[in-house]
Amino acid sequence: MTGDLTTRERIRREAAALFRNKGFNGTSMADLAAEVGISKSSLYHHFPSKQALLSEIIELTVNRVTPLVQDVANSDLPIAERLRRAIALHTVEAIHDRDAVACFIEEGRYLSPDFMANHITNRDRYELIFREMFDEGIASGDFVDQDAGVAVKAILGMCNSVVRWYQPSGVYTPDEIAAEIADFVVRGASTSPAADHDEEA
Repeated sequence: MTGDLTTRERIRREAAALFRNKGFNGTSMADLAAEVGISKSSLYHHFPSKQALLSEIIELTVNRVTPLVQDVANSDLPIAERLRRAIALHTVEAIHDRDAVACFIEEGRYLSPDFMANHITNRDRYELIFREMFDEGIASGDFVDQDAGVAVKAILGMCNSVVRWYQPSGVYTPDEIAAEIADFVVRGASTSPAADHDEEA
């Protein structure tokens, strides 16, 4: 499959892995060029700076997942089931795209102001989808009355932690892990103890 990737895609993939394992500041463009198997001049032809590369990795990741989560949030399902599915989707995508998501979570703080503004806008837009679901659930009485902003940050932080501890050789599949986390979140948020997704299946 690697042979089907363009050079630009290979650069992004290898960069995300290096940034995750060595850190953004611990990775040089020379390191990356060597990993991809191209010259530094070729690398700079595709990306004018390490900042631009990190920014693109992060932006592509969040822009890919945001519309998927938004579609779930916009569906006609009960609010508890929408939240469950959105959390599960977020978690599965984080597992499948661990290197890029780690860049979003950990390395985005190193973006320069020119790139940081766009990163914050995308991050806030994504979190708002979950916050609006929480606000809707609180208003309808389905969710416990709480600070939706704090709840969303706490929940996404928990979901994002899978990037650090998930092991492909582990007992559970990504879908099983995502379902466990999603059920845990919905049970904790719901005013009713009978927040069983089997009733909605």
